[in-house]
Amino acid sequence: MSSCYPLWQVLSARQYPSLTRGARMTRVPPREAYFLNCYSPTAINLGPKQMVDALSELATARQTNINIRHVLPPRMRVLYVATGQRTGGWLAEAFAADSASTVVLEEAVGMATGMARLRDEVFDAVLVSHDAEELNALDMIEGCRGSGADEPMVVLGTESEQQMGVLCYEVGADGYLCVHSATIRSLIWVIARGVQRRQLARDNQRLLQAEQNRQQREQDEATCLLQQQHGLLESRTLLDGDDSLELELTQYLPEELISHYRELLRTYVIMGSGNLSPELKHLANMLVTAGLTARQAFQLHLYVLDDLVHGLGSRSTRHVMNRADLLVIEILLYLGDGYRQRYQERVDPPLQKLLPGF
Repeated sequence: MSSCYPLWQVLSARQYPSLTRGARMTRVPPREAYFLNCYSPTAINLGPKQMVDALSELATARQTNINIRHVLPPRMRVLYVATGQRTGGWLAEAFAADSASTVVLEEAVGMATGMARLRDEVFDAVLVSHDAEELNALDMIEGCRGSGADEPMVVLGTESEQQMGVLCYEVGADGYLCVHSATIRSLIWVIARGVQRRQLARDNQRLLQAEQNRQQREQDEATCLLQQQHGLLESRTLLDGDDSLELELTQYLPEELISHYRELLRTYVIMGSGNLSPELKHLANMLVTAGLTARQAFQLHLYVLDDLVHGLGSRSTRHVMNRADLLVIEILLYLGDGYRQRYQERVDPPLQKLLPGF
């Protein structure tokens, strides 16, 4: 039989004697034989029904291990805080018997020792053995959360989950398991969910901090740009040597005009310039009629923009500044065209032609 059935294509008869006793021999297809070889390296022949059952059981076990590996890191460093009576030898043996993940278990006896280890070292997860008289896991976890520790923490105890589960969640634990009813696979899944949840919390905190830093940078940039724009007005006033035109806006502009420009700026920030060209031309004609210079129009713009930027809060400042710059440029263009048209009308005024016969 060895010449017809290679050793890597069959299961071990010594490991599964009940499956092969009295069964008709069947050759294993190469694809299935590869997986069977991963399960058992020695040779056996199985009947059709027994082979299907063995392959199904093997595929289920392998798929379970693959799913766990997608959640669990390949190697975890776990701290087990135990009492003097209940050490972690049994837990280390249980982790070693399960191949879903390599768990390096380190033991600390007592609450003070465990918290000192957490302060000085980094662990992927923490297991705490609960004993109301010798080691109160609830007090330890509450103290760790209060000091800023964010490692996943799972409590192991002898009480039922109905009695201790809610209490553990209230102090910040990631789960509770009763040692009499839980299995090592359920413990691994609880640790996996705790690791994943804490990792998501860290990522969310990091993204939130990055978003706050970005908003602060944008606000600083906007403040600096507004100061530079105010400096342009001050420098022009010093060069001209005449500040008579630089009056307060409330002294030469009506409040209705300032409110109208404020609403126009807010609408421009949202809609852009596509649908507001008629309103901008009308506003420029009003400014020309009022006799405002380009410097005074720019001063009006900065007066309204200061209030708008300071009232943004957590919203984006860069977008508002970009749209505001486009608005003032467009207003000044229309303003220049209006004054140019008035100058041409004054230099070359329209003449009434004589009627026929005169």
